Amino acid sequence: MKAAVFYEHGGRDVLKVIDDLPMPEPKPGEALVRMKAVALNRLDLWVREGWKGLDLPKPHVTCADGAGDVVAVGAGVTAFAPGDRVGINPTLVDPDCLLMTGNESECLNSPIFGEHVPGVAAEFVALPVRNLIKLPDHVRYEDAAAAGLVYITAWYSLVTRGGIRPGESVLIIGAGGGANTAYLQIAKLSGASVIVVGSSAERCARAQALGADMTIDRSADPNWSKAVYSLTGRRGVDIVVDNVGKATLNDSLRAVKRGGRVLMVGNTSGYDAQIDTRLIFGKQISIIGTSMGPSSDFRRVMSKVFDGSLQPVIGATLPLEQIAEGHRLLEAGEVFGKVVVTL
Repeated sequence: MKAAVFYEHGGRDVLKVIDDLPMPEPKPGEALVRMKAVALNRLDLWVREGWKGLDLPKPHVTCADGAGDVVAVGAGVTAFAPGDRVGINPTLVDPDCLLMTGNESECLNSPIFGEHVPGVAAEFVALPVRNLIKLPDHVRYEDAAAAGLVYITAWYSLVTRGGIRPGESVLIIGAGGGANTAYLQIAKLSGASVIVVGSSAERCARAQALGADMTIDRSADPNWSKAVYSLTGRRGVDIVVDNVGKATLNDSLRAVKRGGRVLMVGNTSGYDAQIDTRLIFGKQISIIGTSMGPSSDFRRVMSKVFDGSLQPVIGATLPLEQIAEGHRLLEAGEVFGKVVVTL
């Protein structure tokens, strides 16, 4: 069976497409899925590079997001059948924890496919059926794959945790990544006005075409928090979406209004930020940390993809054999939206 794997951590050269991975068999409660498309996330880059304490069985199959066709089901499975087209919820929740708590949010160590458990960049993958969602006939495999991780993350943080309301204002730091395009669309769908901080005039223009009300090109105006303050009549925004962390957190605190919310959804620039705590209590700011989301939110946001309210932005589509090129595109920031790999 063909799959994209790595045998050691490192640069893009450690990625290999092999054709001798054993064929999985569905266990009770699982379905065997023939993968048609997978989508890349920055998580895939970090796992490939590795970090202290990360110890994965090798070869490790990469990728969290995907879509395909059910070809067989394990014992006890009645909700899915061979021939069903399916998308994948990338978070794997321990059924024992769920049984005890009844609340996915309390299952703190739920792994993500491709991170601490094998991923989905393979011809066939055996998956728990609770992680599957049926795709309407009009939804492409590529769009379903591109939506998974970034849309559930954006929906959970903006809607469920952030409590976004119609008429509010949202600042999104970053214009081109798959997650930021998801945040932009969900914020607009929720009735908010959106300001996007982009790294170039071209990316700002694309964000505006996607629905952003205002954009700030930080290559021309690096003092973007002051620009936000000016654009909002010295009020600040209701919500800031910050997935950068160390390099931007203080500016996020300056850009948000008194009593506003800063959603911490990542730390691409580093985790050990030093912040001016006076801004937090002086402006009565709420800092809300979020990551992924429960299956109920996955179903809600995917229903919006299915009815066309949300449209995943795909910047590049490559065959599985070129998955290393997909990693390069993400690392170099050369793509607007998601990188999708087809099988």
